[in-house]
Amino acid sequence: MARKKILTIVGARPQFIKAAAISRAFRAFPDIEEHIVHTGQHYDANMSDIFFEELGIPTPKHRLELGGGSHGQMTGRMLEALEVIFLDEKPDAILIYGDTNSTLAGALAAVKIHIPVIHVEAGLRSFNRKMPEEINRILSDQVSELLLCPTQISVDNLKAEGIENGVHMVGDVMHDATLFAIDKTKSNTDLLDKLGVKDKPFAVCTMHRAENTDNPERFDKLIAFLENQAQDRPIIFAVHPRTRQLLAKRGIVPKGLQLIDPVGYFDLHTLLQHCDLVLTDSGGLQKEAYFHRKPCITMRDETEWVETIEAGWNRLWTADDWHGKRGTIADYGLGDAADLCAGLVSDFLKTKQ
Repeated sequence: MARKKILTIVGARPQFIKAAAISRAFRAFPDIEEHIVHTGQHYDANMSDIFFEELGIPTPKHRLELGGGSHGQMTGRMLEALEVIFLDEKPDAILIYGDTNSTLAGALAAVKIHIPVIHVEAGLRSFNRKMPEEINRILSDQVSELLLCPTQISVDNLKAEGIENGVHMVGDVMHDATLFAIDKTKSNTDLLDKLGVKDKPFAVCTMHRAENTDNPERFDKLIAFLENQAQDRPIIFAVHPRTRQLLAKRGIVPKGLQLIDPVGYFDLHTLLQHCDLVLTDSGGLQKEAYFHRKPCITMRDETEWVETIEAGWNRLWTADDWHGKRGTIADYGLGDAADLCAGLVSDFLKTKQ
């Protein structure tokens, strides 16, 4: 039987993590030949290369280095470059993850030349169309043939938009990845010693979304919010390059926040295992906090991961407190989402003769 070729498009941290889990699962399917295309959306080595090294992601066959610029510029450059690659490689399908500009560019480049699109983490909605990520999700789902959803709510969102064919609920691939990371880091405390927080209460913070960093008034309010939270315990703030530039430009030295460079995947999970609070605007980190059973404050006005709010593990920074119950989220699965995805991809490709 001839092998089917998939090109997996990645460009940002959450995609590297999900791709690692599914690439491992693909190894059980000899009928699938996967190649990685890295758009370079995250061009800082601390935000990109370290994840490939730590997670054992296959070396990208194509690396584009197309980070930077406005959303239109970035997406347009990616669309043009990916089309050239797709025409040359002639893959049987394109695999995309999540909601970045890389996701949308991969989807559009493929569908315009009649290559099937597979979307992992389909159906998520924040219902805020001012977010670039929301537009990327909606458009990518509209052109995908196989839609792999993490929750029943994401399945319901697609149904409400008239998308029912090719939709499957598989659980959350990030759960698989977190279990892998916990096993790798459960006895590692070197970073805690280095930061001076071993056996001490502390919080972990990240902030990078344009909605927070492009609005000076909102950014100032968020920094003030973090400083207030730091009165209860020190906050380890892993600072995104864009956020660090903004702090320097505005001459802000946050009180009670220990600023560090972005950390590797396993170091981040070491921090998550030992902290007592997570503050973030990252969709992925909201869930990782839950998987570690740590309360999270999301520094956004809405979240696509509504299950974490309802289960009492997450709250928006504008809310007074968490919901009372601290339940489990059954939809996220048992840590076998990547295996389910790989099986469904294999079945899907068999229909594409």
